[in-house]
Amino acid sequence: MATSEERAHGRGDRARYGQLLAHAGRTTVALRAAPDAPDPRLWGSGVLIAPGWVLTCAHVLAASDGRRRDLGPDGVFGVAFGGRLAAARLEYDLSRPDPAAGPGTARADLALVRLLDPDTEHPCAWLSDQPATLLEDAYIFRGHDRPGTDRPPRTDAAHERVVRDGGGVRAAGDAAEADGAGEAGGAPGAPGGAADPFTPFIAVRFGARDARGLQFGSDVRVTPGASGGPLLDCDRGEVVGIVKGRHQQDHVGLAVPVTALRGLGPEHLVAGATGLGPDPYHALMGLHDRWHWSGQDLGRPGGPTWFDAQHAIMAGRGRLWGVQERLQALDLLARLPAPRDPLVVEAAVGEALDRGEGPGAWALRTWRDGHGALYQGSDPYTELCAFVHYLRIVAQRVADEVREAPGEAAAEVREHAAHLAEFVQAKAVVLQPQDRRRIGPVRRRPRSVLVEFEPLFYDDGGGELFNWSVSEGYGRGQWLRVDVQESDGGVPFEQARAQVLRRLGARLLRADGDAGPGARVRLEVAVPEGYWHTPADRWEVAASTRRTARARPVGPGRAVILRDQGRREEIDPAWLRRWQRVAVAPALHALRVPPPRRDGAGAAAGSADAVWRLLEEADDGAVPALCHTVADGTGRDAAGAALDTGFPAGLWSAAGHGERSCDASCEEFHRGVRELLQGSGSLARLPELVRELRAKAAEEGAHWARDLVLLYDDPEDPIPQLFTARPQVSPR
Repeated sequence: MATSEERAHGRGDRARYGQLLAHAGRTTVALRAAPDAPDPRLWGSGVLIAPGWVLTCAHVLAASDGRRRDLGPDGVFGVAFGGRLAAARLEYDLSRPDPAAGPGTARADLALVRLLDPDTEHPCAWLSDQPATLLEDAYIFRGHDRPGTDRPPRTDAAHERVVRDGGGVRAAGDAAEADGAGEAGGAPGAPGGAADPFTPFIAVRFGARDARGLQFGSDVRVTPGASGGPLLDCDRGEVVGIVKGRHQQDHVGLAVPVTALRGLGPEHLVAGATGLGPDPYHALMGLHDRWHWSGQDLGRPGGPTWFDAQHAIMAGRGRLWGVQERLQALDLLARLPAPRDPLVVEAAVGEALDRGEGPGAWALRTWRDGHGALYQGSDPYTELCAFVHYLRIVAQRVADEVREAPGEAAAEVREHAAHLAEFVQAKAVVLQPQDRRRIGPVRRRPRSVLVEFEPLFYDDGGGELFNWSVSEGYGRGQWLRVDVQESDGGVPFEQARAQVLRRLGARLLRADGDAGPGARVRLEVAVPEGYWHTPADRWEVAASTRRTARARPVGPGRAVILRDQGRREEIDPAWLRRWQRVAVAPALHALRVPPPRRDGAGAAAGSADAVWRLLEEADDGAVPALCHTVADGTGRDAAGAALDTGFPAGLWSAAGHGERSCDASCEEFHRGVRELLQGSGSLARLPELVRELRAKAAEEGAHWARDLVLLYDDPEDPIPQLFTARPQVSPR
């Protein structure tokens, strides 16, 4: 909020407001009967807020007896502005009761009107993204009630004359109106003092918010027809309210705060209207913010914009987060999807303001609303830190939401999130180093925990030795190493596994908490060839953070997948192609892979060739299934052939049999795998379906399912380099 010294300076130079008032006048409209109707009388006012959209009060479209006005065919009526009368139709009525809400639910006296001609060009007012509390320098605007007078207000020198009256500042024309001369709110006209009927606005002497809305007072009576018009806060250069009514006995009026639009939902769509989709508020404000940003294109023809007027008003106030930063930030936020839950916005605001995650004073629906909640009246530097921190949080969380999502739409969201992150990076360069470090680490939402075993060499007795690491994964190859055991000598696999299990329970619980309420992140285990049979789903880890917590198997409660540690170095083209094909396959099916026979050198070679041909010629939905052990022998050879031919997924038994022939238990295994894949629907659902099957097997004792191992190796989310000097994502 501006200081008293800043406001006095602004009032002393009222010429700064001339451009702003002109913009507000051009965006104010009159609502009346349809263009071809015989009665041209004014119903009320409205304000253009987005391409093709007018915001007004719902009661403007009702007659004095409360019934709907006599609209034209198909509900068409007229909206007058800029010397023309456009056809329009009511689309949203926020005063309608929501059938799902209780009888005492508050309803806003607001309505959204759509212009029927989509090619109609018009200016748009700027709607505030923050709640209004006190108004010390404001105006209300009113539509024109005489045909042919809808033209932009004048901005000559006479228009900008001011007088001071009782501590309030108002247009000179208002003094004439107080004496009963001219039309309500007439502004100064040509030299000589004649009222100009083309600029109907009046000044507000005071204003404050209470439970009913925005109360305001003026030196003149608010005349009929002002309902639905904008209430303009000149100190901020924003429309903060929509005029609702006036007191019959004095010069006091009431306005609906524009933040009441946050209650807009699909339930307010009127019958027969097309609307703005499942989240109309997010869509509407996105249209608003993108329109204002597009008006700043250097090559775009036209005169000064609303942004130019705001910039002139704010000049000299010393703000580091000014109207230019706000304009660009809101455009970038408008290109992101709506938050999955309003509580996510509350949490981001709380984190940026370092106040925890409790609810704020105002309800927040979109990222734009969160931006408006950051104006805390603090010093410019602290304010800048809050905005930079908030936008960084939003960029990271949106990117995390779609990191694994396929398709062009998700790719576009990732691109928009990256643009927001780049904008944040550019604005953060002026911060002090300690603040950049504080803002840089964003608490991220992990999707998995990866345990990786790195083979080193054989000891004197021939045993293989390992180092290991634990990382949190965020998708698309983004990993954060959170634990590591690195030594020159390494340890045997069983010892390495025991070291991991002592710490893994607490790590999984922490990742669950960061992922969100009720979340269970996936456990991924990367092992080298020879350890593909590792039954990681049966690992037992601490069930809580208590020092004496019981150990529980990890598999029934969360998805567990196996990854090939040998695929870390480089993404093989065959692997990527096969992944892309199977990911979009309409259905999955089991490909039973017979391992090569070992009944003689020639026979074994021929059988190996047959396995290769089977794998290479498999269709897109094939998933290899093996009942033989993959720890060694022919089963290991078959699994290796599947990986070499690019298969990203496979199913086998941790307790598979050796070189003997298949028996009834093998048939049970392959039958179960066939049924599993036939009901999966898509590859992405496979880890969770296997988890459900394991949980069921633990209760019912189905041996084949209890020993099931799922290889699920996503080349678009490759495992990280284990021991490398390359930077990773920032820690918390």
